[in-house]
Amino acid sequence: MEINRILPFLRWFTGYTKTHFKNDFVSGITVAFVLIPQSMAYAQLAGLPAFYGLYASFLPPMIAALFGSSHQLSTGPVAVVSLMTAASLEPLATQGSNEFIAYAIILAFTVGLFQFSLGVLRLGAVINFLSHPVVNGFTNAAAIIIATSQLSKLFGVSVDSATHHYETIIEVIKSAINFTHLPTLFIGIGSICIMYLLKKINPKIPYVLIGVLITTIISYLVHFEYNRVASLSEIKSGGLISKIHEFNHVVDTIEVLEKELNKRSKHFEELNDRGLKNVDWLEAKHALSRTEFRIEENKFRLMKLKSQLRSYKMKRFYSHKTEFYSLSDEVGFQKNFNKGLSNDERIWRLKIGNKNLKKDSLILIGGGEVVGKIPKGLPDFRIPEFNFNMIVKFLSYAIIISLLGFMEAIAIAKAMASKTGQRINPNQELIGQGLANTIGSFSQSFPVSGSFSRSAVNLQAGAVTGMSSVITSLMVVISLLFFTPLLYHLPQSVLAAIIMMAVIGLINVKGFIHSWKAKWYDGTISIITFIITLIFAPHLEIGIYTGIALSLGVFLYKSMRPKVSTLARHDDESLKDSQEHKLSECEHITLIRFEGPLFFANASYLEDEINKRIKRKSKLKYIIIVCNGINDMDASGEEALALLIDRVRSAGYGIVFSGVNETVMNLCKRTHLIAKIGSENIYPTMEKAILGVYSPAHLNSTEKDCPLMKIYKN
Repeated sequence: MEINRILPFLRWFTGYTKTHFKNDFVSGITVAFVLIPQSMAYAQLAGLPAFYGLYASFLPPMIAALFGSSHQLSTGPVAVVSLMTAASLEPLATQGSNEFIAYAIILAFTVGLFQFSLGVLRLGAVINFLSHPVVNGFTNAAAIIIATSQLSKLFGVSVDSATHHYETIIEVIKSAINFTHLPTLFIGIGSICIMYLLKKINPKIPYVLIGVLITTIISYLVHFEYNRVASLSEIKSGGLISKIHEFNHVVDTIEVLEKELNKRSKHFEELNDRGLKNVDWLEAKHALSRTEFRIEENKFRLMKLKSQLRSYKMKRFYSHKTEFYSLSDEVGFQKNFNKGLSNDERIWRLKIGNKNLKKDSLILIGGGEVVGKIPKGLPDFRIPEFNFNMIVKFLSYAIIISLLGFMEAIAIAKAMASKTGQRINPNQELIGQGLANTIGSFSQSFPVSGSFSRSAVNLQAGAVTGMSSVITSLMVVISLLFFTPLLYHLPQSVLAAIIMMAVIGLINVKGFIHSWKAKWYDGTISIITFIITLIFAPHLEIGIYTGIALSLGVFLYKSMRPKVSTLARHDDESLKDSQEHKLSECEHITLIRFEGPLFFANASYLEDEINKRIKRKSKLKYIIIVCNGINDMDASGEEALALLIDRVRSAGYGIVFSGVNETVMNLCKRTHLIAKIGSENIYPTMEKAILGVYSPAHLNSTEKDCPLMKIYKN
């Protein structure tokens, strides 16, 4: 039994048959057909080269299946976790750079370590900190952010990320008005139509794979990617050449400043470690801040230069002897064209990255963007290079990604378990997801989680055990070893289309309505989380933190002011809230029901509510405290109750209790509060309490018909 806990996959083979293997084999291949193109799209969403999606689909699906508890959960790159990865690392490094890739791998290791630790310590309940309204608001906002983040690829334009996501989208729209690459737009929209129609015909069809195959073949046949290499001497525009020189100068300046920043940071840390807060420390701090400011200043300058360089449209002029590129609107070269030079009608643009533009090998783009060359073979296996300070730096992001990713995975696993009858162990699932991320980082994977769409495909295809995920991983291995050259011509706009189609299912407007109908404040929390996440994107953690803070605030407020209702006799002879049902109350007896634990934060609230009722009822003689809702009590609650009894009785009112549960009763006995109350004043039920106090409460009473006694008179 113990070995099954350590190696849960051994349970697969109990009663395992050839038919089971056949079902798992078919399911594994089917999921791989969806996973391979999806994973490449999600890698780019995470800010990484597309082929890192294949690396993240190699070990994680298999490890998560081997050590998790769900037989059908399909693990790998997913939209929300990929977006969170990009948002977490964007302030630290440029997307796609070697530093960014290294950070993403370290983040995966940290996420996995946190999830694994929670699983081993059996702390799966920690996901309850993310309430449903918060997750709903965040997920809806994330879906919109993810979809709109792909617009630049769909239109075939390039812009740099602004401070806020909505600012970036505004720039994308501005750029799209003037620079949309129509073939890119057409092939992107066409792929959406193909995938949508195939999915509509039959969801079991691998519509993503077919869409990718069709568009890749079209891309290859029509030469969708059409780039040329030119030297600076072939550019016949003084303004453009000067911008290129300025761009290279700024790139070199930033590189020098970043090296300087690294040295100054180390020097400042050394002074901090030695505790030397003297003049040298102040000078080091000032120099560090000055260097950081200069880097930001130059990065802003570089961003403007990129925008300017991308706006240049060129045409190619050539004859049998000469070839050069001129801005399409420069009149001088049109005269040369009229003298015998010819030109093609294709518009050429300069390919701009974050590195120097080489003067002898400028890349000119005359077509659309494709995935390009994917390294053949398996990724290098190595332990991520990191230190303790790095883990601390990533920890807050890693916790959010861990909780969000696991919440998504466990929700999917439970949904499928309801159909298969399988028992899901959340802590074991945490261990599986944690190992998938940790071991996956050794093969250059970024953070992963369970995928709803691929898990649904896995279930529909008839998967019986996690062996299907092992088959999926093997299919990815085969693709990495033999088929990566076939993906070269896959258009980037098709990857954008895949992401857009995948996140449509994340938009759930009904979730807001449902939360509002349940409790208005839950609906409010969901809407606020949604708005804050959209406004502050790409800093997505702000939305999560806001939602959690609001949820905790509501919880504390409700705990401090629990519902205290006055009970009266209803027409159906039961005792219900008198205000809610507009019921007549007895003049001399009030039944007060306190709903919630009585503890330090709300101990005085009960007394306040009793005082209100005493002031409201001039003929009141007895107070019955209905304790059915008081499930616990601490020392502060016990002390407040003892003082309340003394004050009420000294004011001439009787006080009794009904329905005291065992936990509270045992506490009363240990603290001798039972002696103060008097055992004769504690009744097992409300009805017995009413009968017990009715006679003394109505002694010399002028009340003709007590509403509480209707049941007994009838």
